[in-house]
Amino acid sequence: MKLEDLIQYGSKEAIIQNLKDAGCSQEVIECCIACLDHGKKAELLKRLADHRKGLLRKVHEGEKQIDCLDYLVYQIDRCRGDE
Repeated sequence: MKLEDLIQYGSKEAIIQNLKDAGCSQEVIECCIACLDHGKKAELLKRLADHRKGLLRKVHEGEKQIDCLDYLVYQIDRCRGDE
């Protein structure tokens, strides 16, 4: 798979922008483009999967933090009756 094979993206710049929008670092972007240029589809997909896992881990961490805050608010609200 060469970069030229990704016609639906329109251009190399569109792929780079998509990677930036996905939160990829410059290092990851350069690696992904190199994979595309050299036809290393398996390595590219692994890089993208690894980045996705990292993003999902951050989402789960954020959910846990929200749960902690919600529990604190619940506990404080429960005690309001004591005022």
